[in-house]
Amino acid sequence: MTILLALASAIVYGVADYAGGRSTRTNPAPVVAVVGQLMSLVLIAVALVIARTPVPGASSLVWGAAGGLSGGIGLSAFYHALANGAMSVVAPLTAVVSSVLPVVVGLASGERPQPIAYVGIALAIVAVALVSGAIGQRDRPTPKLVLAFAVFAGLGFGGLFVALDRAADDSGVWPLLAARCGSIPLLLVLVTIGRRAVREQRPTWRGLRFAYVAGVLDMSANFLYLEATHGGLLSLVAVVGSLYPASTVLLAYGLDRERIHRPQLVGMGVAAVALAFVTLGRT
Repeated sequence: MTILLALASAIVYGVADYAGGRSTRTNPAPVVAVVGQLMSLVLIAVALVIARTPVPGASSLVWGAAGGLSGGIGLSAFYHALANGAMSVVAPLTAVVSSVLPVVVGLASGERPQPIAYVGIALAIVAVALVSGAIGQRDRPTPKLVLAFAVFAGLGFGGLFVALDRAADDSGVWPLLAARCGSIPLLLVLVTIGRRAVREQRPTWRGLRFAYVAGVLDMSANFLYLEATHGGLLSLVAVVGSLYPASTVLLAYGLDRERIHRPQLVGMGVAAVALAFVTLGRT
């Protein structure tokens, strides 16, 4: 069940990233991030009312807030990179960095999956790069500054994943609420700093419709990931969760008619093998 939850989070993360990327084509990245976060905040409030989970200890809330700050920075950097570079390069680079950080933290904390899982981890990283086009043919070059933003986004997301893993298993969605309390003020500051770009692009509520979808899906994916980390090893959950570019690429192909190159198809096959190895290697 842990691996299935992690895989589900990867699929939903990929769809959310596609929706967010579509929104950044016509709206400033910080605005898209703020709107998405506000939508997810509504979703969290509804979940708290339904679940009625008691307020957890301060440690879970602090970890959630810290993860929110890290994820908020990562999200803004990610959307900026998507708006200014090739999605087929930005997505894999961010995914690889965001998975490597939790794997390193997990192994450093004493996690020891079966040997076959290490093979799956390595294959998953290769698969992410293949699926999203970081290895193989590219349709257009990506500036080095955009690549730096993608790496920075990966570090931000990786920090979020580590923080969610540190929350208590019985904390429900409270860490996610704390995360939004940390990320939304930060993103509002970024919007204020970039207010000139906001005035120039003049985002509208109708024009931000993809941002609403991205926010709801991003929070749903966070919840699935949170549940997965409560039941399994962070080093394995993070790797499976990093396979999200596959759904992003498939949506770009189906809806935007972007081309899928042979290395990307190979990468999808490698991802399936990696998933099988990680599943067999969990302890």
